[in-house]
Amino acid sequence: HAAILRHRFLIVRAKELRCGPEQSRRFYREHAGRFFYQRLVFFLGRCPSGPMWAYILAHENAVPLWRSLMGPTKVFRAQHSDPDSIRGAYGLTDTRNTTHGSDSPASASREIAFFFPEFDEQRWYEQDEPRLRRGQLYYSAEERVHRVLRAEEAEVT
Repeated sequence: HAAILRHRFLIVRAKELRCGPEQSRRFYREHAGRFFYQRLVFFLGRCPSGPMWAYILAHENAVPLWRSLMGPTKVFRAQHSDPDSIRGAYGLTDTRNTTHGSDSPASASREIAFFFPEFDEQRWYEQDEPRLRRGQLYYSAEERVHRVLRAEEAEVT
């Protein structure tokens, strides 16, 4: 979370959750049949490692920037070539590499809908995103997200 803020991502939504086996299979279904599929499903859906945080992040070029901050998928490579990356610092194995990031804006939209079905991405782009770009926001530490100022607050600042 601190790395997200330090790299000036805006946290649009944050949710602590646990994924069960069925939800894990649905999330990783595009990898079904690949050699690592079962490990992914087990780690996300059955591993007793505790809850995880899902985020919707905003930033200019958010997808490539987040992927760079995560570091290489292969933890050994991350530890040696990019030790300050999230995976380089905290990854344990290639499956237990601590973090996930969408590989494209289209994947991000699918994954946002998966973890945040109540989130209206189109509405966010039309209403909130322009105000965030203008700096009409504040960070709520209690909620762990950036919030758009209400119209009356924006007029005062």
